[in-house]
Amino acid sequence: MTRPEWAPEGIDINVPNAARMYDYSLGGFHNFAADREMVERVVAMAPDARKVGLANRAYLGRVVRRLVSEGVRQFLDIGSGIPALACVHEVAQAAAPDARVVYVDIDAVAVAHGKAILTHNDRATALVGDVRGPDDILRHPEVTGLFDLDRPIAVMLIAVLHFVPDADDPAGIVARFRDAVAPGSFVALSHGSPPPRPEEADIVTAAYQRTSTPLHLRTAEQISHLLDGLELLEPGVVPVTGWHPDPQDAGVEPRPEVLAAVGRKPAAP
Repeated sequence: MTRPEWAPEGIDINVPNAARMYDYSLGGFHNFAADREMVERVVAMAPDARKVGLANRAYLGRVVRRLVSEGVRQFLDIGSGIPALACVHEVAQAAAPDARVVYVDIDAVAVAHGKAILTHNDRATALVGDVRGPDDILRHPEVTGLFDLDRPIAVMLIAVLHFVPDADDPAGIVARFRDAVAPGSFVALSHGSPPPRPEEADIVTAAYQRTSTPLHLRTAEQISHLLDGLELLEPGVVPVTGWHPDPQDAGVEPRPEVLAAVGRKPAAP
């Protein structure tokens, strides 16, 4: 397989990756044949898979707009993938031009593309980081240089924690972010959950086992536990399509395969 000129060295272009698969699902072009083939394989077996991705991206936009209205001006998007199609900085800065955004992803392709599209944006940047290392992320010079860590931050964990196995303690990861950010900060997440048809869960999970990012689906109760210590915003843990849907979304088919929730860090007692 020929390596595209934009592909960073050291990336195995023959192994599909969730960030690039998501990019392809959303109509992007920074992906490889292996990523496209895996998406098409999943869609062939679970036809609604692409709709789930679009529903998740729509939720991200609603969350960003809601948190901007709550006064948040700092967004830390972890597991961001390749910034495209109404990504965080576009939505946030359209509503509040002073909003600042740091994208973090473990995939060098996602980060390289992010840096390229943010070249002329001095209020947004991208860096390589692993969600399993909250302290490394929060202490990174690009984070401390762009953010005021004494002011509220929105930690965006959109469709990333379902790539973290129980052995890596996803609840502990969220707790470390929660403890490090200022009171009034938010943690917003979406997370894969077993779909109504168990056979589809088996299909999708098996497909992701052949990627660099295996999938770990969790129930609503397990996802709620990830936000322990935070005040859940209404309506709590719900299908991604049910979290404050826009009026024009009336009648949109529910997507219980991905659940969503947002928590606020309370003021110190």
